[in-house]
Amino acid sequence: MSSQADTGFQLLHATDGVGYKLLELPPELLALLESDDPPVITIESGPSSAVLKTPSKTWGLLQKNTSNALILLQAEQPASSSAEASSSDGLPVPRLRLISTLHDTLELVNEPSATAAPAARGKWHEKFAKGR
Repeated sequence: MSSQADTGFQLLHATDGVGYKLLELPPELLALLESDDPPVITIESGPSSAVLKTPSKTWGLLQKNTSNALILLQAEQPASSSAEASSSDGLPVPRLRLISTLHDTLELVNEPSATAAPAARGKWHEKFAKGR
């Protein structure tokens, strides 16, 4: 049994002003990035969204909203001399700082590479314009 009382921790809410986005990487992209010779990755504009490209594959970036907020925390150890940062037994009280609250994430989806746009068919105004 512990002789020290559980004093808990302080939770501080102080965002750092940076706009964070969480990106879930597919296993094959993670393996490429962790390899001994990682490829060059670029982000470019695509037909419907931004696309992340490696030399061999393309993924579309989609923003997904989450119903539950994701909270980024940073552990801090307060200075032991601070009166407010010490418990009654003189030990420093650990702190957690809430850095950001996220309500959406980025998802990577497979994009076919270099596909041609489908030909428009059956639109009456296109047929009418060709006959003029």
